[in-house]
Amino acid sequence: MRILLHCTDLMTRTRLASRWQNAGARLLRPDSPDTPDLIVIDLGDTGADALLENQRQRYPHAHILVFGPHVEGAALRAAKAAGADEAVVRGKVAERVLTRIKPKPVGLGGS
Repeated sequence: MRILLHCTDLMTRTRLASRWQNAGARLLRPDSPDTPDLIVIDLGDTGADALLENQRQRYPHAHILVFGPHVEGAALRAAKAAGADEAVVRGKVAERVLTRIKPKPVGLGGS
């Protein structure tokens, strides 16, 4: 899976990128000629709304996931209305993307 992560917070970006790369994802640079399968946008970044619109137009078939603080529910809902496919709270973004990278096997029963 090719992921384009837009997050200016260095600690968050490093933590997320490391987890996703360890799971087998390839992180793209913004200037990469490759088309992302998934675009992840931090709503806490300045200009995130305009970036969401730009990325939706540039990559109409990519899945766009936005994330932000749990106290910003209105911003998360607004991002979905503006074209994001998913909006999750900051504490859930790493795991949510991991489920897209490594889907759970279907039909395996547990005991």
